[in-house]
Amino acid sequence: MPPSLQIDLAPTHKTGLLVANPVMPASGTFSWGIEFAKQWGVNALGAVVSKGITMESRQGNRQPRVAQTPSGMLNSIGLQNIGIDKVITEMAPLWEKWDVPVIANIAADTVDEFGEMARMLDGVPGIAALELNISCPNVDSGGLEIGQNIDASARATRAAVRNTDLPVIVKLTPNVTDPVKLAVACEEAGAAAICAINTVLGMAIDIRARQPVLPRARGGLSGPAIKPIALRIVYDVANAVHVPVIGCGGIATGEDAIEFLMAGASAVQVGTATFANPRAPLDILDGMCAWMEANRVDDIRELIGAARPQRG
Repeated sequence: MPPSLQIDLAPTHKTGLLVANPVMPASGTFSWGIEFAKQWGVNALGAVVSKGITMESRQGNRQPRVAQTPSGMLNSIGLQNIGIDKVITEMAPLWEKWDVPVIANIAADTVDEFGEMARMLDGVPGIAALELNISCPNVDSGGLEIGQNIDASARATRAAVRNTDLPVIVKLTPNVTDPVKLAVACEEAGAAAICAINTVLGMAIDIRARQPVLPRARGGLSGPAIKPIALRIVYDVANAVHVPVIGCGGIATGEDAIEFLMAGASAVQVGTATFANPRAPLDILDGMCAWMEANRVDDIRELIGAARPQRG
């Protein structure tokens, strides 16, 4: 018998967020999921996370937007997207036809705008949960400014929670002194789950041109290079909060995913790996199952927090 992979990512929320398995793409790396759905069955995933949605459509930052780095990449996309109105009218009806739950990632410029966007998406068929992007480092306002401030992060969480019946997941930035305090504040404000982490600020310089590779100079570093950072933050956050943690950062194999689960994550998001291999989430899921079978683990819940100290 194959191992049981089902997990509820919002057990304290009235609707819950039950997923068939703990693997999903990270926001911004899977677009709207439509292109991938044409190539292979997205219903094999635990969930699909949309790219970042803003109130108005955005063209994003000027090119180049990505740069390869050792064991990873820098990106400065700038939240290019079609805007919330078109997501509701064009994307959500397509998502409604899928069996897999879709988590809408929303990025606002202000605390109040997070509340307004949550209200607009509340009850929209095809959307199962919200992920608050309070951690995007590649825009001029909102995003990281909110995510680096504990009080603002809590207020943004509270604004969203008060305006929707959907589970609210908060995605944390690693670019703060203490991600644990940030996570606890968001949990206390009503977050149903925490996602950790978003990209780490970095940069690259073209020594021939004598200028930064990316027009904005700084970008978000992702890929295997940040896995130890992400794993440490997941470990610390999961030991401090009482809601599920979704691990994200440098996951490229089934064994990577197992590490995050043992650190305390209840699920994982796969991002940069999909650029080299669009089937990476499915391969990672297969790798997880193979490891569990080889090690006689019957239920995914046996692994969650296995490497963490037991709470007193």
